[in-house]
Amino acid sequence: MSKEMQRTLLEDVAREAGVSTASVSRVLNRAPHVSERLRKRVEAAIDRLGYVPDGTARALASRRTGAIGALVPTLDNPIFGTMIDSLEQRLKRHDCRLLIATYRYDLDDELQALRTLVQQGVDGVVLIGHDHRPAVQALLTRRQLPFLSCWHSEDDPDWPCIGFDNAVPARRLVEHLLVLGHRRLAVVSAPTVGNDRARARLEGFRQAAEAAGYPLLPERIVTVNYGIAEGVQAFDTLMGLDEPPTAILCGNDTLAFGVMLAAQRAGVRVPEQLSITGFDDLPQACFMSPPLTTVAVPASAIGRWVADDLIARIGGETLPHRRLLDAPLELRESTGPAPMTD
Repeated sequence: MSKEMQRTLLEDVAREAGVSTASVSRVLNRAPHVSERLRKRVEAAIDRLGYVPDGTARALASRRTGAIGALVPTLDNPIFGTMIDSLEQRLKRHDCRLLIATYRYDLDDELQALRTLVQQGVDGVVLIGHDHRPAVQALLTRRQLPFLSCWHSEDDPDWPCIGFDNAVPARRLVEHLLVLGHRRLAVVSAPTVGNDRARARLEGFRQAAEAAGYPLLPERIVTVNYGIAEGVQAFDTLMGLDEPPTAILCGNDTLAFGVMLAAQRAGVRVPEQLSITGFDDLPQACFMSPPLTTVAVPASAIGRWVADDLIARIGGETLPHRRLLDAPLELRESTGPAPMTD
């Protein structure tokens, strides 16, 4: 939009509102000491005329675009959707908008998506996890672009993060099952390549089982892609073993839903014959039959904290490089005492 056209439209708004163009500019730029009466008068005129300020000109003047970029593995998983919704709503309070790109756990695609976001112009970037191509950090550093990673707990000063320790609640789930008498444990995991969260959860399961003297056998660890159908497939594989498990730990709730539905179809009673756990605490978890024992991932809180901290970093504030939130267990009826086995 030319400066002349922009000025003409600004004069139209001023004429419609019955104020000066300077007053319109003060309202648009959120200048201090603007009366509520003036603000409402100008905004009403803007609405009537359908006027849209020239974002390019404002960005050049302030060196800010008012946009934040977020790179998310997938929006198929509702837990990421919860975080993104919380992040976006919080960013609106800071007068920022959110641009989203997904990369299906392909780290090369993530790098390309980041380059596109940078080209479009963003003031900061949100990343999921600690696994990224080295070129991601190089690009962010070269551009001096503030960023935050989330969903993990790596203590890395070069990667400021807000998240939780994925391994700790995984260990707690195993300990919960061991107290219930389970010894034949199995795991359904999402792929761990390029996914440090899935890797940490699997490692937590392994550590707790080995510490108790009941290590997870290789054939009792099934890796599948994300999805309910994949959970069904994993159930069939594990229950086909010569000594099937009495408890199955799932790396996320969606896989657990698939395992539970498969158990129901096969006539396996949960938890009398088989205990099942998830990880996320999706809204559906407490409505399953029986309700699912899982880990309550603080997705909404992560979104809020990331928004506030990233805006503070953009503003030049120095903050701790790591902030950890709790991810408590939600013990429900899908886990119970181990059945008597031969």
